[in-house]
Amino acid sequence: MAVKSKVNVVTLGCPKNLVDSEFLLGQLKHSNVQLVKNADEADTVVINTCGFIQDAKQESIDAILEAVEKKNRGEIKKIVVMGCLSQRFKNELAAEIPEVDSFFGTDQLHGVLNSLGANYKTDLLGERLLTTPSHYAYLKISEGCDNPCSFCAIPLMRGQHRSKPMEELVRETRLLAEKGVKELIVIAQDTTYYGLDLYDKRQLATLLGKLNSIDGIEWIRLMYAYPAKFPADVIKAFQKYTKLCRYIDIPIQHYSDTVLKSMRRGISRKATRELLLQLKNEIPNLALRTTLIVGYPGETENDFKELCDFIEETRFHRLGVFLYSQEEGTAAFDLGDPIPTELKQERQITVMEIQKEISEQHNESLIGKTMKVLIDTQENDIFVGRTEWDAPEIDQEVFVRSGQPLNVGTFHSVTITDATEYDLVAAA
Repeated sequence: MAVKSKVNVVTLGCPKNLVDSEFLLGQLKHSNVQLVKNADEADTVVINTCGFIQDAKQESIDAILEAVEKKNRGEIKKIVVMGCLSQRFKNELAAEIPEVDSFFGTDQLHGVLNSLGANYKTDLLGERLLTTPSHYAYLKISEGCDNPCSFCAIPLMRGQHRSKPMEELVRETRLLAEKGVKELIVIAQDTTYYGLDLYDKRQLATLLGKLNSIDGIEWIRLMYAYPAKFPADVIKAFQKYTKLCRYIDIPIQHYSDTVLKSMRRGISRKATRELLLQLKNEIPNLALRTTLIVGYPGETENDFKELCDFIEETRFHRLGVFLYSQEEGTAAFDLGDPIPTELKQERQITVMEIQKEISEQHNESLIGKTMKVLIDTQENDIFVGRTEWDAPEIDQEVFVRSGQPLNVGTFHSVTITDATEYDLVAAA
């Protein structure tokens, strides 16, 4: 009998990539392929790459080269590369790194499976092998993006927007709930666009209602909500459906009209401000998370000041900021990359210093209050959890001391006893 390969899957990039890997792992498991978590135990390595910005591309290339070194030393036999970087630069990668056995793009699961000696099983619709802790999971509701953002290479890698049928998403969520998932994190390149291609209108609010009715799911978290043409019925969904976390991730990227226009974001500073005020006014206790880009070509000191003033006024609960990365094939590529890296980094530090003070003030206001947390892990005698205002991996945590064990994956009421800029301390 032939010796079966031991396969290790390495996932780089965002949660959308992670979901792709989980579907791959689910198919491999049901094909009786031996899966190993430790790369040192594998003879076949699958690398699911990211190609979003320069740092992510470099991380993916480094992972491929590390696998090549292992192959050259005889430690592994086969390398398969898939995902965004492979979709975008397949020919270039194949020419530069011939040691890789196969390259596949973002929509070639069948090919990846065949290269590993497995066949795609249509009866496994919605089945995944979770790589997150068993109490939370990501639900990718669509693929690709139709937004014309000048800086973004996602359409080059993921194609046009394609919604997943609602009945498939409901089935997938029920399967996740049966596995013990309690927190569902809704993701896509643009979640607000959901349904427009399948149902001739945006149907995110309807989908959220169906997910809200599924037994076992207790928290539903909305990520990647594009601000332009934000559906009004989604606001009503937050008012109606109790399982929706009072949390929206809404990437605004910038606030200067000049920069927003060049970025092709489809929204002005005035409309941005009005939308965020509406969200805060109509959804009580809402935490807003956003991402920004600094150093976009042509961003002046005045543009940057407008952005900083807006951050101070809006007081986002959570905020991340990226340095502009010039990407081949995007509309902004021909603008060059005129702002020096050092100045980009200075602007990034300035933004995060503003946000640090906002976050510290907000956290200090919570001392003495009782909050519901979901326990993620235990570190010695400390239990680490999150409030509904915090997504896993990217947001802050609550460090809980308790006289009784708190099981991972369970909800508890805790009292906040102390706070730092980005974390809370509590007692149960």
